[in-house]
Amino acid sequence: MFCQLRQVEEEDTTMGIRACYGWCRYALQRSAAVSPLHSAPIARLIVHRIPQTVPRWALPKVVTQQVTTVRKNKGVKFRATPRQTLMKDLCTRSEEGVRGDPGPGPGERQSVEGLSSPVPPMQFPAFEWVQRDSAPPGSAPPGSRELDLGPARVTKRHRKLLLKSPPAALALNASAGPPQSRQERLSLVQEARKRLVREVCAKYKSSSKRPVAPHHVSRIFVEDEHKLLYCEVPKAGCSNWKRVLMVLGGMARSTSEIKHDAVHYGNHLKRLDAFDRQGIARRLETYTKVLFVREPFQRLVSAFRDKFENPNTYYHPVFGKPIISKYRANASQAALRTGAGVTFKEFMQYLLDVHRPVGMDIHWEHVSQLCSPCMLDYDFIGEFENIEEEANFLLWRTGAPANLTFPSFKDRHPQAERTSTRITQRYFAQLNASERQRAYDFYYMDYLMFNYSKPFKDLY
Repeated sequence: MFCQLRQVEEEDTTMGIRACYGWCRYALQRSAAVSPLHSAPIARLIVHRIPQTVPRWALPKVVTQQVTTVRKNKGVKFRATPRQTLMKDLCTRSEEGVRGDPGPGPGERQSVEGLSSPVPPMQFPAFEWVQRDSAPPGSAPPGSRELDLGPARVTKRHRKLLLKSPPAALALNASAGPPQSRQERLSLVQEARKRLVREVCAKYKSSSKRPVAPHHVSRIFVEDEHKLLYCEVPKAGCSNWKRVLMVLGGMARSTSEIKHDAVHYGNHLKRLDAFDRQGIARRLETYTKVLFVREPFQRLVSAFRDKFENPNTYYHPVFGKPIISKYRANASQAALRTGAGVTFKEFMQYLLDVHRPVGMDIHWEHVSQLCSPCMLDYDFIGEFENIEEEANFLLWRTGAPANLTFPSFKDRHPQAERTSTRITQRYFAQLNASERQRAYDFYYMDYLMFNYSKPFKDLY
């Protein structure tokens, strides 16, 4: 506990605050469950040790009374430091900008201390982030994790959030005065994503460097001509990325002429684990390592719809039959025989069961397990939500042919609507709050490492 708080004091970063918040919340809840006397000293420790880094409103409810008692009895005073004064001034200017202030002129420059990343970090649990499938002009695009700061919604709680995690647009504006080019903007975003992955790995993963084994790179495809290494994350644009690699390797003239079966079952692309250790090490050191991720719940729903709501000769008998057998009461003989008709609730029961009747699958495995981002220092981390722009930027940066662009077509079940935020929420509405929380905990490291906000406001 003392080590965790000291680390936050020294670093004074939003990442440290969130790590301490989660750890302290867990410790306080556990101690309060045993005896209220156990949580009071911890509450006092929090108030005395980190009065400037952890805001008072971020403390767990379980110790609200203890914190109040500590303040009254000990007379704790929180002095305004230069950093807090600066952040308060930033908050005031941000609020005025929302109310109609045009903002800094072309020659002006915003300078904000402590904003080390153009991507906003994960928010605290008390706030609702807005994600829309369609948005009016001028609002955040679909998949954006920016706050909806309309005049009617700017509250004291939003202003407090701005103090610690300003929206992406504010952070980007703070890093440069004149408008940035698309390449500069995407380069800044890349640096921020890579820095966040390194920070999360340093805090939550083992610091000991293990040698890279073949199974660590079994999902990585190799394109030697342009020196690209692409880690396959199913349901995050992997089919079209394989098409791009095949065109780069001279196996096809256009991505549109490559069929789905040729992409996944043709064995046209080389995997990195096919090389010897020297070949693996040389390519990891000199090639551009690429990883594309997707919002974890959307990726999970997309996999379920693809594998269980359409005819499938593999997933129905291999996964469907044992899932129905274990989790469906009074299952029909036809369902037990074919494995067809698995419901989303049954699928989630299987996924969250520590004694699963059948193992995991790459389509819903954690990205942190598939691609080993803490072991392999990826050079490019893209997001499925903006895949066309970011993939084309990467192709331009690696010197790909000018006529090669990332494809946008969907050749598998093209009549089905793409899995969106709205569709994902519809599926998760079938679960109760406890099941949604367990699912979020299951994918928590992917949410944290790749800066995705909580999909439901009642999660903690």
